[in-house]
Amino acid sequence: MNIKDLYAVANDLFGKKSPLQSLWQEIAENFYPERAEFTLRRSIGADFAANLMTSYPAMCRRDLGNQFSTMLRPTAKPWFHIQRQYQEKGEDMDVKRKLEQMEKVQRRAMYDPLSMFTRATKEGDHDFAAFGQCAISVEVNNDTVFGQHLLYRCWHLRDMCWQENETGRIGSIFRKWKPTANTMVKTFKNVHQKTKDINAKTPFEELECIHMVVDADMYDGDAKGKRRWSIWYDPSNEHILEATPINHKHYVIPRWQTVSNSQYSYSPATVAALPDARLIQAMTFTLLEAGEKATSPPMVATMDAVRSDIAVYAGGITWVDQEYDERLGEALRPITQDFRGFNFGVQMSQDARGMIREAFYLNTLKMPDRAPEMTAYEVGQRVQEYIRNALPIFEPLEAEYNAALCEETFDILVRNGAFGNPGSWPKELQGANIEFTFESPLHDAIDQQKGQKILEVKTLLADAIALDPSAAFVVDAKIALRDALVGIQTPAIWLRTEDEIAILAAQQAQAQQAQQMLSSMEQASKVASNLSGTSVEAPNPGAGAPVSGMPQPMPQPGMGG
Repeated sequence: MNIKDLYAVANDLFGKKSPLQSLWQEIAENFYPERAEFTLRRSIGADFAANLMTSYPAMCRRDLGNQFSTMLRPTAKPWFHIQRQYQEKGEDMDVKRKLEQMEKVQRRAMYDPLSMFTRATKEGDHDFAAFGQCAISVEVNNDTVFGQHLLYRCWHLRDMCWQENETGRIGSIFRKWKPTANTMVKTFKNVHQKTKDINAKTPFEELECIHMVVDADMYDGDAKGKRRWSIWYDPSNEHILEATPINHKHYVIPRWQTVSNSQYSYSPATVAALPDARLIQAMTFTLLEAGEKATSPPMVATMDAVRSDIAVYAGGITWVDQEYDERLGEALRPITQDFRGFNFGVQMSQDARGMIREAFYLNTLKMPDRAPEMTAYEVGQRVQEYIRNALPIFEPLEAEYNAALCEETFDILVRNGAFGNPGSWPKELQGANIEFTFESPLHDAIDQQKGQKILEVKTLLADAIALDPSAAFVVDAKIALRDALVGIQTPAIWLRTEDEIAILAAQQAQAQQAQQMLSSMEQASKVASNLSGTSVEAPNPGAGAPVSGMPQPMPQPGMGG
């Protein structure tokens, strides 16, 4: 394809996406009003939530979005770990230490303040919670002031579209961008002359351009063995701003719940909660109106008897004609109303809130409480229940979101030499596939189960040894302990290698043998002393004993003793 064909594909994808934009607009208006700019553009200072009667649906979305970073990417501790794919349990310690060193380098690069990783993922988390997907770009920023560093940015889904390839993965990605003329001139070296003229006259005028990331075989150009093309195009002037072959993906688009025949996913939280969100807005309006009527009831006034406006506010005075005969009825009285249904409305509103909370998984994200009187079995069962409830949330987040971000970052860092020359890596890592594991409350619960399992094995083993001492040989304590320590992500620098353990075990055995020998010598000297009736000191093995440190022959009677 040439550039015009690619631009036609992009326009077709954006056109087919229009109905989805309307759905996202409604979801945003109910759950994420700050992002509700899919079908309209707000002016600066607009009241985001002017159409809402209650903020509860938006608060539930906010809580779920905040939980993603708190639980899956806590800044207080390392939340990702690098390991060799299909690694064996007896992984070499040098390999593990190199992987941990890589992990520290990548963590520093990601959390560099200039990378804006925290800001991008925070925005992405709330898009993910509300719309079931987000779009984050990962690239190297060659800043002339601060130097080279990573740069993460989250983009509005309104400006993004993509299509799946033959394997069901995201293939071509297109993004609309409206930079100012000044920004375009600074960003690209090959801008059109008309853009330069606009920049000279009105440098802050917004111009249109589009970014295309497509597979190498979709564009007519020499990709030089690279897997993709990154193309910036100026449609107004039909001008290519930049076309660069790349190996990385540039965009990470995690998707939560996908459906067949659609490249776009959905949030199971907002899909389930949207009917209740509409309902609770209407119910809240009705209850507010009923409460206002109860506190400031509508009034009935007799014509020509009331001579002023009705003042129902505190300290207000309503003037009544002094000649009006009250026997004909009150000149001013509140309308009698029936508020017996108010409590039912409040109860229905509370039920709707509970449904919205459940839809956003907020009742399942909390770890089960552990009372002191609980047995180990009961605690284990509650943890199992928590794992079953939390899996639908954590699995797509780790595989589609965290893993994709970490893999894209790792690939960029490797290609830019952040981990040193790959030739200097341990041989097991050269050419090996790298994968990421993550820490989360779910994994913490699984690891706690592993620790609990060891305690259960210990208890069973103690009971079995009481019946048959040979049962002690069933469990290999070293392997069990090492597996448990690795399972709870113990740093490799804390652990000794198998060779170091073998050396220490041999030294311990030698020390025990020397101690046994010394004990035997002491015992032999005591026997000799008892037989001869004299006190004989135990010889020092290191003092030059004539026979390998063994005790001297006992003096015999009649031989000069």
